[in-house]
Amino acid sequence: MLDLLRELFSYSFIVRALMVGVMVALVSSLLGVSLVLKRYSMIGDGLSHVGFASLAIAMAFGMAPLQVSIPIVVLAAFLLLRISENSKIKGDAAIALISSSSLAIGVIVVAMTTGMNTDVCNYMFGSILAMKISDVYLSVGLSLVVLILYVLFYNKIFAITFDENFARATGIKAGRYNMLIALLTALTIVIGMRMMGALLISSLIIFPALTSMRVFGSFKSVVVCSAILSVCCFFMGIAASFAFSVPAGASVVAVNILAFIICTLIGLIKKNMGVLA
Repeated sequence: MLDLLRELFSYSFIVRALMVGVMVALVSSLLGVSLVLKRYSMIGDGLSHVGFASLAIAMAFGMAPLQVSIPIVVLAAFLLLRISENSKIKGDAAIALISSSSLAIGVIVVAMTTGMNTDVCNYMFGSILAMKISDVYLSVGLSLVVLILYVLFYNKIFAITFDENFARATGIKAGRYNMLIALLTALTIVIGMRMMGALLISSLIIFPALTSMRVFGSFKSVVVCSAILSVCCFFMGIAASFAFSVPAGASVVAVNILAFIICTLIGLIKKNMGVLA
């Protein structure tokens, strides 16, 4: 085990991936708790498809992928929230509409320009080799911004997560903080796509929150457990990817699935013990 860890940290591209991945896993798990409780967990999947379309456009015109995708995905997050709140197209339908449209646009752009090359596949399914040093600086910086904003507005996010109508009645501008959650989610999706891929990044948002809810009941406990679990699962997924030569994104998801199954069993045992007591 120690030999594996020594060899793992001897590669600079893996160290870069771990630096970014730990930060992305942390912030995505924090946001995931609110998104799951608000029944908006699939927003990550929808925005990741928007991210794929923006990356395809950037590559087609020879532009910097992250610099192009960040503003586009952020705008899509605001548009998604606005459509869901102010029209007859609600929640999952709005996400499906934007998700499928973006994926189709991305595929058409790729087919008409560069073709389905390896780089595009890396964006769809993730590749730790794609992390350049410039991407590391940008991704870590944005992750810190997301983390700081989440901590600063934790109480407001907690309020609108559990009872948005009551929060509005107490004077909290729920719309503004919903926009904040959408912004933070969009940034997290963009910086995590390079490693996890557009098709798997939403798992970092959904799995840790759902897994923690199998064991804990309070919001704070779920948030803390989700953050710790997400970081641990990411690290173990990268180690498994290196050891067994499988894609990093898929390995991280597989570890999260295993953690979900274990915590579900623990939750059932606790529930049964409570009934017997």
